[in-house]
Amino acid sequence: MNNTGYIIANQLAHHSNKELNINPMSRIRLEADIQDELGHQVVASINSNKVSYQHCDVRDENQVEQTVKYTLEKYGSLDILYSNAGILGPVTGILELDLNGFDNTIDVNIRGMAAAIKHAARAMVEKNIRGSIICTASVAASLAGVGTLAYTTSKHGLIGLVRSACSELGVYGIRVNCVSPSAVATPLSCKAVNLQPSEFEAIFGAMANLKGVTLKGKDIAEAALFLASDESRYISGQNLVVDGGYTVVNGRQEPAFQDS
Repeated sequence: MNNTGYIIANQLAHHSNKELNINPMSRIRLEADIQDELGHQVVASINSNKVSYQHCDVRDENQVEQTVKYTLEKYGSLDILYSNAGILGPVTGILELDLNGFDNTIDVNIRGMAAAIKHAARAMVEKNIRGSIICTASVAASLAGVGTLAYTTSKHGLIGLVRSACSELGVYGIRVNCVSPSAVATPLSCKAVNLQPSEFEAIFGAMANLKGVTLKGKDIAEAALFLASDESRYISGQNLVVDGGYTVVNGRQEPAFQDS
């Protein structure tokens, strides 16, 4: 599987000394039965003794709350939250913006993240756990023109959410950070631009600042693992950008998503 959520779940499960409950759903689709099937495949492929699956549409706060409750009932505590849910949203620009699609993007990418942070933090505070909360952002949180308008707006907002949560939860010893990857050839990304993984990596690799290496889901997982671990025990409120220096050196790449 080349799904970033799966790779992160796999890394956390195999590097932790504790059993973890990780929701491997990295994006929301209406075909919930397909996602449930994928979720159970992830559990089977990693280790059903360390990972369990719970259906959760982050647009529904009740489902988020129930997922946290399920985790506490099954494992007794919640030490790490990695919130990876996200969608690209409509590809239209501002002049033809689909506001219904825009609202849905905000619901998943910001509101859903807020719900996850809220209920995970409540569980950590109640049990006096100095936990780590990590969210997936994007280089689109730093630059305009590298993603769709709705996606870029949502990721900029996510940085504000992470920083605000950091300022409130520090008193409880809870760290809140995000990881902002550059373009990775996931099924979702490749489908969005109608490219095969090799084509995707060739095109975005040509734009990259750091040559001789191709960004993979494993690189994002390693960044998340660092933020989840005690090695980052005094790091909070940060946006760890995994882009080979692109946003620093170039500032902008040609838009991958344009109105047709």
